[in-house]
Amino acid sequence: MYRILLKILKTGLLTEPFPPKPPDAPSPFLPVDRSLSIRHVDAGSCNACELELHAANGSYYAPERQGIRFVASPRHADLLLVTGPVTCHMEEALKDTHEAMASPKAVLAVGDCACNGGVFRGSPAVRNGVDGLFPGAAKISGCPPSPNDILAALKAMTRSDQEEPPASS
Repeated sequence: MYRILLKILKTGLLTEPFPPKPPDAPSPFLPVDRSLSIRHVDAGSCNACELELHAANGSYYAPERQGIRFVASPRHADLLLVTGPVTCHMEEALKDTHEAMASPKAVLAVGDCACNGGVFRGSPAVRNGVDGLFPGAAKISGCPPSPNDILAALKAMTRSDQEEPPASS
């Protein structure tokens, strides 16, 4: 073990240094006035939408720089993000998760299955999307939607939250 540690110390870093930043380039770490905390629930999907969510949450897109982050508890979430067709077994779990969230709260259906049941529409085991549970939920269609589409919808949701009422004189 010591031999490996000594080899690592003697070798040093093998990565290339960052390229110099142009003086007029904006900083990617801008302060964010409002953030969006997301609780994701998979309601029985094929996991294609989850793979796109993982890609959107990676370092290439870096949504945390814009104040968008995923949280483990619905009590810390502003947005319930649902993927997959809403199955009979997940209906109560989705309702419980939504009730556990603090107000104001929103719901976003990602993918055709969450929007309208997708290829599972009409099955006796599926409730045909989140509309039956949460009327007025925002939707991103696609099978699966791209990370760009997902992030554009999330940024639009944060933009609407950032509009402040006019200051009274």
